[in-house]
Amino acid sequence: MIAIIAFYLFATLTVASALAVIFARNPVHSVLWLILSFFNAAGLMLLVGAEFIAMLVVIVYVGAVAVLFLFVVMMLDIDFASLRSGFSRNLPFGIIIALVLLGEVIVADNAWKAGPAMSGTSIPVAKIPNIVALGQLLYSRYLFAFEMAGLILLVAMIGAIVLTHRSRGDLRTPRASRQLRRRPEEAVNLTNPAVGEGMKL
Repeated sequence: MIAIIAFYLFATLTVASALAVIFARNPVHSVLWLILSFFNAAGLMLLVGAEFIAMLVVIVYVGAVAVLFLFVVMMLDIDFASLRSGFSRNLPFGIIIALVLLGEVIVADNAWKAGPAMSGTSIPVAKIPNIVALGQLLYSRYLFAFEMAGLILLVAMIGAIVLTHRSRGDLRTPRASRQLRRRPEEAVNLTNPAVGEGMKL
């Protein structure tokens, strides 16, 4: 009973937040609704026992993609009038795509109700959780590929930093060694001008 209530709660919030992403007038609000939709989708994955997919949705989509969208939308100067005009202009094409996706969901649901695609096959019951099995494979059989993928991502990150780094000539970089060698008599100039003469520069 609790699982059914949780399923309908997560499913309702997912659909409602997805609709809010589409109809929100502010792009920042759309991204925030998208994050809420991802969290509820992760809850649905937990209900079906796919905890690894739920973790990927939270870490990858919420932690990286959605936050990146949020920073890009907040940093760019977006013309909301042009966005609204583009929405009305592309509305028929979006409706066609939505109908195609709806048809695919209906076909997939009917195929799932009809039974397995290949006769005589059944889904084996997992003895260990998905994350444990995946970790055992990654750090044993596919350790070299896993380490190489991490190294490639590290090189890509360093390359992106090097390519986007720009040195400005109008900035004065302080030198710590020169500041430490400086003596007090060089840093402070005490003057005692007479009355009415002022300070001579």
